[in-house]
Amino acid sequence: MPSPAPVPEPDTLVIRPLAWWRRWWRRQPPTRQDRVAMLAPLSAVLLFLAAIIAAFWYLRLEEVDREQEAVKRDVEYAQQRVRLRLLERQEQLMRIARDISNREIDPEDFMGRAESLVSQYPELQEVTWIDDRRRITASYSAPSVSSSQQRVAGDVLRMGDTEVIYSLARDMQQPVFSQPAANPDQPALLQLHIPLSDQGRFAGVVLGEYSIDGLLRYGVPTEVSSKYAVALLDGKGRLLAGNTVPATRNPATSLLPWGTQANEYEVPVSPVGNGLIIRAQAYRTSLGLIGNGLFWLVGALSVLTAWMLIGTWRHTRKRLQAQQALVSETNFRRAMENSMLTGMRALDMQGRITYVNAAFCQMTGWSEGELVGRTPPFPYWPETDRESLAERLTNELSGNTTAGGFQVRVKRKNGSVFDARMYMSPLIDARGHQTGWMTSMTDITEPNRIREQLSASYERFTTVLEALDASVSVAPLGSEELLFANKLYRLWFGSQTAGHLQLVAQAGVPTRAPSDESLDDVDSFAGLPTGPLTAAQSENAEIFVPELGKWLEVRSRYLNWVDGRLAQMVIATDITPRRHAEEQSAAQAERAQSASRLITMGEMASSVAHELNQPLTAISNYCNGMVSRIRGKQIAEDDLLAALEKTARQAQRAGQIIQRIRSFVKRSEPNRTLSSVGDIVDEAVELADIELRRRNVRLSHYVAARLPRLMVDPILIEQVLVNLLKNAAESIDNAQRPAARRSVELRVIPKHLDELPVVEFSVLDSGQGLAPEVMERLYEAFFSTKAEGMGIGLNLCRSIVESHQGRMHAENLYNGAEIAGCRFSFWIPVSDATDSVATRNAKVTA
Repeated sequence: MPSPAPVPEPDTLVIRPLAWWRRWWRRQPPTRQDRVAMLAPLSAVLLFLAAIIAAFWYLRLEEVDREQEAVKRDVEYAQQRVRLRLLERQEQLMRIARDISNREIDPEDFMGRAESLVSQYPELQEVTWIDDRRRITASYSAPSVSSSQQRVAGDVLRMGDTEVIYSLARDMQQPVFSQPAANPDQPALLQLHIPLSDQGRFAGVVLGEYSIDGLLRYGVPTEVSSKYAVALLDGKGRLLAGNTVPATRNPATSLLPWGTQANEYEVPVSPVGNGLIIRAQAYRTSLGLIGNGLFWLVGALSVLTAWMLIGTWRHTRKRLQAQQALVSETNFRRAMENSMLTGMRALDMQGRITYVNAAFCQMTGWSEGELVGRTPPFPYWPETDRESLAERLTNELSGNTTAGGFQVRVKRKNGSVFDARMYMSPLIDARGHQTGWMTSMTDITEPNRIREQLSASYERFTTVLEALDASVSVAPLGSEELLFANKLYRLWFGSQTAGHLQLVAQAGVPTRAPSDESLDDVDSFAGLPTGPLTAAQSENAEIFVPELGKWLEVRSRYLNWVDGRLAQMVIATDITPRRHAEEQSAAQAERAQSASRLITMGEMASSVAHELNQPLTAISNYCNGMVSRIRGKQIAEDDLLAALEKTARQAQRAGQIIQRIRSFVKRSEPNRTLSSVGDIVDEAVELADIELRRRNVRLSHYVAARLPRLMVDPILIEQVLVNLLKNAAESIDNAQRPAARRSVELRVIPKHLDELPVVEFSVLDSGQGLAPEVMERLYEAFFSTKAEGMGIGLNLCRSIVESHQGRMHAENLYNGAEIAGCRFSFWIPVSDATDSVATRNAKVTA
């Protein structure tokens, strides 16, 4: 039975084709080998170009889909923003309509609320109250609306689309948006009719008119309008606002790599419906330009690569021919030519000069003919150094060479002298025998001068650091070696690194890398990015050193030491006098706050007396009445109890007033606790309302619901609010406003400033405002516009707010060119963000 054929090993299957290819290659003539060596890379370049074209085609289609999806997503996002803006304005107008239906506001109040809406939201152009007979009750227009388009109270609603939508709102009893129409003579407007109801009967509408252009400008996000040409269109596709991009593409070539494709998307804006459409068009797509550019770039590079391959092949053939002629050049001549900047001198075994190069002649000023063949003493030796130079030359010729060279003085032909460093080494011929000595000479006059300047600079630098009033120390990271310490550091901490490490530890600056060195004996700072560390700003902290009994301001930064190690420099300055001054300033500020509250209550003394007079008078009347009726035996037990209860309530009311005033003016240490904003506002309003009622000023306050608690001293915040409310009442009184305009508004709302949650307190009055020169000196100490004022109220208010990591701001309110009042506002960060605010302010101060 025949044996089966052996199965070849896997390695044999790989080696056999390689061996066959090697044998075939060796049999080919050199010309064919060169041709294959050139055509193979060229074919690879062509295949690479074909693969790039296919990849561009595929990436082009993928990128088109991604861009279209991005446009759709951005347009829908912009549509949601515009929709939310319309719904928010609709809700605010419906709130006004509800108050009108409930007869809670009159036309004058309507004008005030309409003015607030129009000034706060730029897209809202006009708000009008129209009764059930189409007669305009009240209307407020934005300053940008022309007088011809403004509606006047008492006029009848004009005919046109407005009357049609008015009737539709009356019939549907629901808010109705009008369909905006493109009018080249007037800007496009969007109207919202909100019906009014009087006990189930139609009572008119509240008409709000929006500017389409303002709706586009303030409703569309900036990130969308910066990338696309955004426009608002009516139901027939006519442009209402925005801009469009003209279509310059060819649809037939839009799917080709070198073509372009339209990239736009539109969607109706609810709740307006199909009458208002938002459309976005990409300004340009990167596909046509980038795809086309990359395609031709790759093509050009491929052609260039093929051309360079052919040129390299030809150049290689010529280079091989030239290399045959250059092999015979001696290494000695090449070394001499490469050392033209260094003076070279060759001596024979007896010390005679056999060769000098041009650089040596240029240094000494002697020509080659004047030097070759000369024996010691050489002409470039100075007369005063000839004995020492001759002795050194003898030692060098005997083989006692100096490995690091030696420094000598060399005389030029013109008599000038310069410093040089010489290195001598044996000159070995091609057979390995020494035929002499080779000397290289370098001019070190300039390096010596620089070294002397650096030494003098170091001495000056050391003198300055030793005379500093601050302790300066430098130590490498992860080591207890002290690289530098000035005089004051040595006086405070000695010459060890303990003081340096103590300052760094108390200041909270990291000194070691977060690595476990117990596993491997490696440098913990290996691979540490020293560039960002040494370029970073210095860190500072204020610490107290018990051993010295001093407060020190510690500043540290990283630096690269002269030997390349990463080191840390610490500068400690004595700030003990400054800290004592700050403590005294804080104590004086506390006393000034208590004095300010006493001054405020002193100014309100007459109002407080009047407020207390009412419950005290009521108590006296109740008591006299009960005494008379008891004497006449004309009072029943129930009547007596009722009278006593009323007397007790009046006494309790008087006690509350006195207790509130005592807690306000009581001097105490600052006590910051988590406090309720509503309680603070209620206490401040109760105190300030006495003064406001005396001046016949109305006070309205609004506190937003679910406000977070604040980490503040409630008495100090009450002091700020009382001061601002009292100043507002005095401003109104000085301006002699009529009774209808004598009002102060206090608003407390949450806000976000720089992504930080805060609570904003604002006081708005209708007084005479602030003059520019007063605005500049508003918070200046002891500056006041009142004859009896001390000028410390607003200064203390700002100090109190800033001590709570807040800020205070004042601005005038305008009605056209006329000042309509003033607005003082300040904000306090919420309790969970107070620490981060303090940290950020500390960094800014540093």
